[in-house]
Amino acid sequence: MTRQKSGSSKFFIASGSFVAVALIFGVLYKTGNLSSQDDFEFLGVIPEQILLETTVVEPETPTAEIPQPTTKTPVVTTKVPTETKAPDKPATPALPSLDDSDLMVRDLFAVKSSSSGLSEWLKLDDLIRRTASFLDGLAIGYISEKILPLSAPEGRFTTHKQDNFIWLNAGNYERYDNVISIFLSLDMKTIANLFHRVRPLLEAAFAELGYRPRQMDGIILQTLDNILAAPVIVEPLKLTRDSVAYKFYDTELEALMPLQKQLLRAGPENTRRIQQQAKMLREALLNP
Repeated sequence: MTRQKSGSSKFFIASGSFVAVALIFGVLYKTGNLSSQDDFEFLGVIPEQILLETTVVEPETPTAEIPQPTTKTPVVTTKVPTETKAPDKPATPALPSLDDSDLMVRDLFAVKSSSSGLSEWLKLDDLIRRTASFLDGLAIGYISEKILPLSAPEGRFTTHKQDNFIWLNAGNYERYDNVISIFLSLDMKTIANLFHRVRPLLEAAFAELGYRPRQMDGIILQTLDNILAAPVIVEPLKLTRDSVAYKFYDTELEALMPLQKQLLRAGPENTRRIQQQAKMLREALLNP
């Protein structure tokens, strides 16, 4: 249910260079080894063909402004002789076109992380466009694993019955540990700096979806806020089952965004870790 504007020309492949942000906000939401449509719905992964066919009232696009970093000019206290020429500062390399940006993204993250898991995610093409479209969905709480297919949690999803109720096994939480460790290895200040470095490319990708720069900033911050708003539940989670689909027994939990429900399924400790990263990234973006 990603919001597709009329000016969008490449929605299905859209999204990109700010890939670390999408990875942090997205990887928990990819699930695997499930055999039915209802299982995917329980796990928060919304198949794209269903999203596109569903008629809904489109929410208003949030707007915000992520400030640009400012460069302070140092105060010169000594006089430079007129015959001495100060060395030229190395110019910042020009950005490639949006169509040719994948290699630059991979190179930037290869320098910042040696994680083999991250390298696998970066093998996708059209990274900038994919990230823009993935974030567009996350801002309204939806996940499309067809746009940005990330690593599935390890093992199988399991439940148990007790006192005539179905319970989510706490062992499911450990299935997410490896992918979350990749997120925790990323420095959020560095990610914020990379965002500013590739911002023109991100703006171009969001423009293809019909958004202005302030709307792009609003979407990114709304995604972070959605993560921070997810409840942290330390008690065992009770489930119910309609046919083959599992749902949360608590109607308030079941009414949460798919993004937030997936965080619940990752467990309280993993949710806290992701929320701490989201909090640090939000602070780094708003206070460059």
